[in-house]
Amino acid sequence: MKIAVPKEAGQGERRVALVPESAARLVKAGMAVAVEDGAGSEAGFDNDAYESAGATIVGTRQGLLSDADLVLSVRQLPDVDIPVLKNGAAQIGMLRPLTSPEHVNLLARAGVSALAMELVPRITRAQKMDSLSSQATAAGYKAVLLAAAGHGKFFPMLMTAAGTVPPARVLVLGAGVAGLQAIATARRLGAVVQGFDIRPAVKEQVESLGAQWVGMELAEAEGTGGYAAEVSEETQRQEHEHLAKLIADADVVITTAQIPGRPAPVLITTDMVDGMKAGSVIVDLAAESGGNCELTRPDEEVRHGRARILGPTDLAGGTQIHASQMYSRNVEALVQHITKDGALNIDREDEIVRECLITDAGQIVHPRVSATVQQER
Repeated sequence: MKIAVPKEAGQGERRVALVPESAARLVKAGMAVAVEDGAGSEAGFDNDAYESAGATIVGTRQGLLSDADLVLSVRQLPDVDIPVLKNGAAQIGMLRPLTSPEHVNLLARAGVSALAMELVPRITRAQKMDSLSSQATAAGYKAVLLAAAGHGKFFPMLMTAAGTVPPARVLVLGAGVAGLQAIATARRLGAVVQGFDIRPAVKEQVESLGAQWVGMELAEAEGTGGYAAEVSEETQRQEHEHLAKLIADADVVITTAQIPGRPAPVLITTDMVDGMKAGSVIVDLAAESGGNCELTRPDEEVRHGRARILGPTDLAGGTQIHASQMYSRNVEALVQHITKDGALNIDREDEIVRECLITDAGQIVHPRVSATVQQER
């Protein structure tokens, strides 16, 4: 089986889908790995490292893709690449199938079997394939560094000859993987940290990291796959009242709340931003899906009142070396799962495959993705 690793085409994307370490293991398992010239250079992995791992470097993108049985990517391939793939080829990547119906249609028409990494079920035997968690870890870590660099205060308390400097106060909204990593990182930097969520199950995790729990513990908010569920308008009103007081006291707010396939819930209103301290910073990790702050703009800095709102959409790419290594291990695990004796073996009866396979044999086979595509027509 021939595996292709193209260079990521997204603007500013520095990650690579497969690092040399993983490539070597796939080659040892009997697969041929071809890597586009320079695909890993932005992530710190040069062509020589891939060749030492047993991979082949290919200079032309079209030649790489047209010869591949399986294409590995971080993000979606550009639409112009899809017709180049041969009928019956497979692709693995973070394909955004619930928000990209036109791209899903392209994959189906091309006869590509596409597996979306973000739909891998969060079950015990799929933990090694959980790219959402690995990339959220990188994003949560980087969000704190971005906030610390953009804020006008020290994070830790300092006792100096010029007097005592109090620690910064950091509020993290959402205690999923990204939120918990943000809490841990802010604590390591010496900040006073509060953790907010509406799911009672995460209270113990927040407190175990040394943060103060300031959540609401609403049983109705427990969703599936580790995510929060949508709540009623009355619950949202109570939530906003509670958050307004917390946000007014914070120096830094990091938001991470998302609901798969839906716009991110608005947790921070304009009125709340108006009440923030001078120099306050919001880092909104939900910017790509609409933002947890109603003033957020993707990949822009918004200044409002006395606060700054940052809406980065590729924080994981800011730690591209480790983010690529973790993502590569996730992808490698899925590749090993869908191959047998060095050949593709996509078993649609398997739970992991069933949950993340979006197109196969010219059809859209994932029920939720199919429903989304039908709504767009």
